[in-house]
Amino acid sequence: MSSTPDLLILANLIAARRASHPTLDVLTFVDIGPKGEYLDEVRTYDDLWANGQRVAATLDDEGMAEGDAFAIVAQNHPEFVDTMVGSSIAGTVFVPIDPRTKGKKLAYMLDFAGCRGVVIGDYAAANLLDILDDCPKLEWVWVISTQGATLPASFGKLRVRSFSEVLARPRAADIEVRVTAADKPMQMLYTSGTTGDPKAILSPYARFGFVASLGEMMGLRAGDRPYTGLSLTHANAQLITLGNTLFMGLRGVFSRRFTKSRLWDITRHYGCTMFNLLGGMTTAIYSEPVKPNDADNPVRYVLSAGMPANIWNQFKQRFGVEIFEFYGAAEGGLTMNPPGGPVGSIGKPPASAIGRIVDDNGQDCAPGEPGEIIFQNADGSCPAVSYFKNAEASASKTAGGWLRMGDIGYRDADGWYYFLFRKGGGIRHNGDFINPAFVEKELAEHPQIDDVFVYGVPSSNGVPGEKDVVAAIVPVSRAAFDAADVFRWCKARLESSFVPTYLQVLDEIPKTASEKPQERFLLEAFKVGAPNVLTE
Repeated sequence: MSSTPDLLILANLIAARRASHPTLDVLTFVDIGPKGEYLDEVRTYDDLWANGQRVAATLDDEGMAEGDAFAIVAQNHPEFVDTMVGSSIAGTVFVPIDPRTKGKKLAYMLDFAGCRGVVIGDYAAANLLDILDDCPKLEWVWVISTQGATLPASFGKLRVRSFSEVLARPRAADIEVRVTAADKPMQMLYTSGTTGDPKAILSPYARFGFVASLGEMMGLRAGDRPYTGLSLTHANAQLITLGNTLFMGLRGVFSRRFTKSRLWDITRHYGCTMFNLLGGMTTAIYSEPVKPNDADNPVRYVLSAGMPANIWNQFKQRFGVEIFEFYGAAEGGLTMNPPGGPVGSIGKPPASAIGRIVDDNGQDCAPGEPGEIIFQNADGSCPAVSYFKNAEASASKTAGGWLRMGDIGYRDADGWYYFLFRKGGGIRHNGDFINPAFVEKELAEHPQIDDVFVYGVPSSNGVPGEKDVVAAIVPVSRAAFDAADVFRWCKARLESSFVPTYLQVLDEIPKTASEKPQERFLLEAFKVGAPNVLTE
């Protein structure tokens, strides 16, 4: 290791923080027990270094060479971060995968990335067993054990270890950190795949380290305690909450999985002063029944990506928090709107970036005119994007020397940016542009509705470009659900074009690891006349 190790590299960062704060309870992982109790596990910097060394040594035992890939298919366990640190020491590349993934998609993600092994939660082990024949490159599996899960009797030809066995191995002499340059790949981050097969972003240590250094710019300060229920398989939780916690030496709290009903209880119990969420979570949290103690919490501000403008102020007032809105993607690009900025805006680019709104010909749009959001670095260079085994997609993403976000938005006369919709994903109904957030807000306030997502299907009137409005709904009680009352509710609160054409009643809305509704699965399941697709 050099005399001045690069702290953009995760293992070097842990080693440096360990030298100054070895016993700080830097990470707390919490699950809610069967009686509502808090079941937590803690990691100090000493723990992360020691466990990372054990993981690195065991990766060596598995024959993993520098640059070899393996998957982490797990919820937010401390072993997830132990593995990240160990991979950084060993110089391997990890591939985080949402543990709800199964079938052909799981097989595709493992095989496409060339994974030689899997670190997996026991609750997802059966999904792995189902697709082993489709993953010939796999050689080993480490199982994170939890209470109540039943393991398959065999994983076929795979070498199997329990993760507890990995952590119990005696410590030998420390392995030197093998990653020597921050431009080396740290992980392969799959895109959400909401419209097709996901792409694998070869994400370097420099990207993790850069975002991890933005904590103060994103409103964090010494003594803050960040919280998230987002999955560490997603860039938001991993780079923003985990990265900034580690970089600033804070004390972060992670739910094993997202829980909207206990979110505020957890922040009270652990004294959390900030949490980050994405747009798919916002409406779900807002749809929870109002409680008299909603604003009685220690949270100073919410770091949000996708707070709907129409519930922005209500969310602030109900929960007694400020809103810090930001926008970005795993590939790059960033805007920030600190508290006090205009409601509904995703903010402005930081000094390190240049943003533009352009039309289909690459020309700048006038203020208020919609176009694609694109970015460059402040020095005029383009953020590097490398999709694994997909040079064509990499080139398209950075065509013309600009990072092309694939999102439509506009900029006002004062330079504030506003997001509208994903390119190609707008809803035009009866000639009007429909903002799904307005419909979702009204439906979320209906007492019969527990979760909602609004999208469009090709219109029954056959007009090109027109769509009918579908509200995918999870009712509080499916047996007691009254569709007629929901339609009346919408008509009383929405313009006529915004009233859903259909209610698609579901037990749950399919979502990604970032709690983003997966529209393509809803479209596949949607069928006019089906018992769960209701109209007036």
